[in-house]
Amino acid sequence: MPGLSVRKIMNGMVAVIVFVLPCVILSGCAESKIVNPSPAPPVPSILKPMNYCIQVGAFLNLDNAVGLMDKLNAKGLDAYYFKDNTGLYKVRFGNYQTEPTVRETALQLQTKGIIEAYLIIKPEDQAAARAVGRGKNYLREQIVKTAENFVGMPYHWGGQSPKQGFDCSGLTMAVYRLNGLELERTSGSQYQTGKPVTREALQAGDLVFFATGKDKKISHVGIYIGQDQFIHAPSSGKKVRTDLLSQAYYVKTYSGARTYM
Repeated sequence: MPGLSVRKIMNGMVAVIVFVLPCVILSGCAESKIVNPSPAPPVPSILKPMNYCIQVGAFLNLDNAVGLMDKLNAKGLDAYYFKDNTGLYKVRFGNYQTEPTVRETALQLQTKGIIEAYLIIKPEDQAAARAVGRGKNYLREQIVKTAENFVGMPYHWGGQSPKQGFDCSGLTMAVYRLNGLELERTSGSQYQTGKPVTREALQAGDLVFFATGKDKKISHVGIYIGQDQFIHAPSSGKKVRTDLLSQAYYVKTYSGARTYM
């Protein structure tokens, strides 16, 4: 009898364990849902985020990318070329509000033979969106990395007059847009859009501006990368390079800096 009682007791304990264990597991899952942190807020920026873009081409030869860019710009598509991490030259254009719109536009251009294969770049694919939860420094670092990819490349803007600052500001515009921030196209508008920042407070990714003409108007812009250095396109057809803000010419023509983050 005692043995039977023990067996009954043991069987009862097993039953209780079998019954309770799923409840513990389920309650644990419920708790994990409750304590999950809410999503981090977007990285602050005074610029609008880019929406949907179209990317085309994958060239070993830079001239092919430039030719495609010029062809698209001639049709008012506001294109810019760049070198990706694989070393291939590609072209990106557009800023479309919705995915159906960008896909319809890309298909129409492909049907007309203006573009061939294409890739839709979504807002969430871009650094400004990926920076959520990673802080401002992440986005600044990505801007610098993108700018560094242009160093050594000739840069021009499809026949636009260098007197209007399209070469240098075309570079800064492309770098920011490649990272998901809608930066204006001309150096003057970029200067007006940004928030003033002192020379001492400069951070990587900020833009530095110069007045190189006698009229003292903003005519040149570069991307500050830290340690007194900035990346810029000196003039039409010349290669993108890194220079020091402390060089005599840039000290003389320096007009201020702007931040967008």
